[in-house]
Amino acid sequence: MDSIPRWFEGVRLNFAENVLFSPVHGTPTATSTRGKESDKVATTEVREGGTEIRAYTWAQLRSRVALFANALRARGVKKGDRVAVVASNSFDTLCVFLATTSLGGLFSSSSTDMGTKGVLDRLLQIKPRFVFIDDIAVYNGKTTDLRPKIKEILDGMSNVEEFWGAIIQPRFERAVDISAISRSETLANFLKSAGGNTKLTFERVEFRDPFLVVYSSGTTGVPKCIVHSTGGILLNSMKEGKLHRDLGPDMVQLQYTTTGWIMYMSSILSLLYGGHAILYDGSPFQPDLKTFIRLVSFLKVTNLGISPRYMHEFQKNNLAPRDIADLSRLRTVTSTGMVLSDALFEWFYDTGFPPHAQLANISGGTDLAGCFSMENPLTPIYVGGCVGPSVGTAIAAYDQTIEGNDGTPGSELEDGVPGELVATRPFPNMPVYFWGDDKGEKYFSSYFKRFNDVWTHGDFIMIHPITKQIFFLGRADGVLNPSGVRFGSAEIYSVIENFFTDQIADSICVGQRRPEDDDESVLLFLLMHPGKKFNQLLVKDVKDRIGKELSKRHVPKYVFETREIPTTVNLKKVELPVKQIVSGKIIKPSGTLLNPESLDFYYKFAKIEELDEEGRVTSKL
Repeated sequence: MDSIPRWFEGVRLNFAENVLFSPVHGTPTATSTRGKESDKVATTEVREGGTEIRAYTWAQLRSRVALFANALRARGVKKGDRVAVVASNSFDTLCVFLATTSLGGLFSSSSTDMGTKGVLDRLLQIKPRFVFIDDIAVYNGKTTDLRPKIKEILDGMSNVEEFWGAIIQPRFERAVDISAISRSETLANFLKSAGGNTKLTFERVEFRDPFLVVYSSGTTGVPKCIVHSTGGILLNSMKEGKLHRDLGPDMVQLQYTTTGWIMYMSSILSLLYGGHAILYDGSPFQPDLKTFIRLVSFLKVTNLGISPRYMHEFQKNNLAPRDIADLSRLRTVTSTGMVLSDALFEWFYDTGFPPHAQLANISGGTDLAGCFSMENPLTPIYVGGCVGPSVGTAIAAYDQTIEGNDGTPGSELEDGVPGELVATRPFPNMPVYFWGDDKGEKYFSSYFKRFNDVWTHGDFIMIHPITKQIFFLGRADGVLNPSGVRFGSAEIYSVIENFFTDQIADSICVGQRRPEDDDESVLLFLLMHPGKKFNQLLVKDVKDRIGKELSKRHVPKYVFETREIPTTVNLKKVELPVKQIVSGKIIKPSGTLLNPESLDFYYKFAKIEELDEEGRVTSKL
């Protein structure tokens, strides 16, 4: 399966049309508003802390999308062009998404908390015609003027011929002054290009034609631009929504996410089934733990999407959501982004949520814009892992100890033995290509190089021999995953190399998650140049710079000095054994290491609480 099948050739369809209208059974090319009637509420926009609540009907959504689409068309955007946003989870961001795809264009999104470098690493690859950017961000009680960042982004895009300009979206009712920012205009001025035309027209494209660009975490450098097909994602979304979840026009979905994560697409897909999508922007912990869950009750949410960290905060503070708010309408609580501990499974039903709600622990990823494993309405829920595989996606656990390479056959393990997750048959929501990867070499290397004729996903799993649950035991590679926010070590290395080369010779960044830990912590080790001193002022400077260039969520929890960084004989730094060691494992060094003795230094960090800021063991007296 190391090539991409051409699924359903001859079928033509449009993503936005499927979201905004319903099919007419028996007449494939016709549409209706069944379940999406004009006066029915389609989406509600909510800002942090349950403020600024605004509901929009299907008629208002279709009209607004048409206005955006006709403005884009008037400006020259056509099939195959890219349009990006650096914006919050808002009504207008949704309209940009649907308007772009209605034209046959490709949509891409980044969140406002991403640093300028992170944004440009994405935009400079896909070269969008327009970028829609919020003028202000509000998160965790803090309001940030984004105009300095907008200027930096536009400066970085100055040599991109394909780029026509930035459209500045107002975060509040009154837009800020952007007259000093060249190559930008207000959203109100841009929409005048539509001439008031609110008629929707759709460019129907081939099943495999692209509509969405999402990004890898950037472990090995700049992030890979993963391009998904219109038909593949629509088909998979209908499969998951209808067969696994029995979703329909009576559902109300609130998926907590930013626009920088694949779950953003999931957050709006309730519209596909005629459901009501809640677009929440901000922290779920503001102004306190109780407000968000009360909002869930107020909005009569039936399908809630959160993370293990959110549940852990309630557990840690001895609070039970079912005692705080009326959750009688809640049907399903979806958890994803990181491993859900056994203790949280128990807490969910014993203490946290009403017993009628289904706990849906799911796992998949950006690469497939869907799930490899998820809930279903028929199988019992057991503590730990995911209920079972996604229908139509054949998976297995392969022996991770085999040194895979081009043409190397993998070895499927029996149930109950941990191994590397692979897909053994093609599936329609495989990405169609990576942007800029004309020969497909990066695509092949990412999924098919490790083992012959299977898709290797990079997760470490175990399939239960009796219940057939799928336990996700962590990443098989070095992707960092604190609080469900995945990013690559290469992003951290890039900041160190760009700003600290006069002091720091090298660095290694790994995740730590020991059996007793509820979350992953990021540890950064710095190798100093001879004569340069490691101190806490440097630690502060490194953390501050990472926060500015990337985001606050990228900042390592711990920063220590190291004496030596393990490398292969080819001088490639090796993260996985360090990650295993600091997570409490004792390992046998690989024969490919140039300096295996360097690993000994890292064992003390498995008991990190016993160390001081310099990495020295503190006295127990």
